[in-house]
Amino acid sequence: MKQAKVLSEAELKRVLSVIANQRHAARNRIAVMLSFYGGMRVGEIAHLKVGDVLDGDGRVRDQITLLASYTKTAEARAVFVSGKLRRELERYVLSDNPIGDRASPFLVTQKATAFSANTLCQLFGQIYALAGIDGASSHSGRRWFITNLAHSGVSAKVIMTLAGHKHMSTTQRYIEVNDQMMKAAVENL
Repeated sequence: MKQAKVLSEAELKRVLSVIANQRHAARNRIAVMLSFYGGMRVGEIAHLKVGDVLDGDGRVRDQITLLASYTKTAEARAVFVSGKLRRELERYVLSDNPIGDRASPFLVTQKATAFSANTLCQLFGQIYALAGIDGASSHSGRRWFITNLAHSGVSAKVIMTLAGHKHMSTTQRYIEVNDQMMKAAVENL
């Protein structure tokens, strides 16, 4: 099975540019940002509730706890909110998108209902198609997240835990390697 494409910085910028010109731009941008900067699966993003992301005072949490019912492995895990992801979440909260009570879906469709994983997956596919990026899917952001952590020197065990994987071999399959990265690695000798 062919893996989802890991986007370059230029391709990610192109995706964000396409999103900026769409209807529901703020919502679509934060969905993509949760994938790229949180490493979340599309089903996990679709399941998020307002209370998972915001505390009782409406501030973005330091970490988003994904309930076991949200995750593919049926095990709860924490998504740590980086400075970049925090700014994106705050930007979304301040946008014109309605934020309901703590039990409401964090992201809603144009019909004001929760996304299903399948519907959100289709939205990602449409965005990548409009950006002209072949091979990208709803899993591209997650692969980008894991690959960038690996190439930043983050411990494999930490990456595995952040990704919510049970086995290191699963995490290793996500990491993209190219000639430029291999050249940089041997230059460190």
